[in-house]
Amino acid sequence: MTGWLHGAIARIEADVQRSADTHLIPLRLPAYEAAGIDLYLKDESTHPSGSLKHRLARSLFLYALVNGQLREGMTVVEASSGSTAVSEAYFARLLGLPFVAVMPRGTSPEKIAQIEFQGGRCHFVEQAGEVYDEARALARESGGHYMDQFTHAERATDWRGNNNIADSMFQQMARERHPVPAWIVVGAGTGGTSATIGRYVRYRRHATQVAVADPEGSVFTAYHASGDETLAAAGSRIEGIGRPRVEPSFIRTLIDRMVPVPDVASIAAMRVLSGLLGRRVGPSTGTSFVGMLALAHEMHERGEQGSILSLLCDAGERYLPTYHDPAWVAARFGDCTLAQQGIEAALNG
Repeated sequence: MTGWLHGAIARIEADVQRSADTHLIPLRLPAYEAAGIDLYLKDESTHPSGSLKHRLARSLFLYALVNGQLREGMTVVEASSGSTAVSEAYFARLLGLPFVAVMPRGTSPEKIAQIEFQGGRCHFVEQAGEVYDEARALARESGGHYMDQFTHAERATDWRGNNNIADSMFQQMARERHPVPAWIVVGAGTGGTSATIGRYVRYRRHATQVAVADPEGSVFTAYHASGDETLAAAGSRIEGIGRPRVEPSFIRTLIDRMVPVPDVASIAAMRVLSGLLGRRVGPSTGTSFVGMLALAHEMHERGEQGSILSLLCDAGERYLPTYHDPAWVAARFGDCTLAQQGIEAALNG
């Protein structure tokens, strides 16, 4: 057991060593730059498994290994139809372990193909709310391990540093005009990223505030305001962020501000930002961009200067048949023209 465990950790650490840090991209918005407000995106799409969730999956695997929960030959099971499943499948294959993603039957063929490309297997349930219990049952029946991202995301990452995402952000900002950000804006699916960043800025005694851009249909904004863990919502239509139930890893006391974002604004911002960067981004990045612009506008109105950071969560190519398909968007979200005009106007301060 010790030999396999040491080897598994060594393989993950070697994978880290092979990967350079992700880039910090300045957004050139002249109206805000002239007012002393700088916006940045940390590009998490360049990870080997293609998204921000590569960091989470790596942390979850190391957490399970050092806790003795994951052993040689065990099947890894996760409740996810999105980027987390793709990234966990990547690490399971790295360690030679079977991987099963439990997901609703209506999951897109493109996402299923990405999971299977990484060596994973997809197990379907009829309703989204069934994924948790089904994943737990599959792990129990197979003698495997249920990774449970929604519980363990906030505790698996070392929030004090060790090149976590917050540590990396502040190191990369060191030579910028405003090296300590006024705001860091993220979305929340598990809540692990907002928890890591929130803890880090407090531990390092930075003046930075943390905002969560929350999509329509998510429960998190109402929970942040009330603290009622029994709340439920319809669920988000922006893939990867927003949840219908309060997840254990979403720590409301670490979040200074919630920014509710309508779905049409997320789609519109995704399109506008894709045009600004000359490359496609995903819908959750659009949600965060709305939050960034809202906070930048408020700072401008108050005559404040500073920097605002967020994440480019994954590449837009993952969403070509869906969120980047005008017909698909029109059928599910309606006309986003007015929202897009509003986002374009917001770029001028």
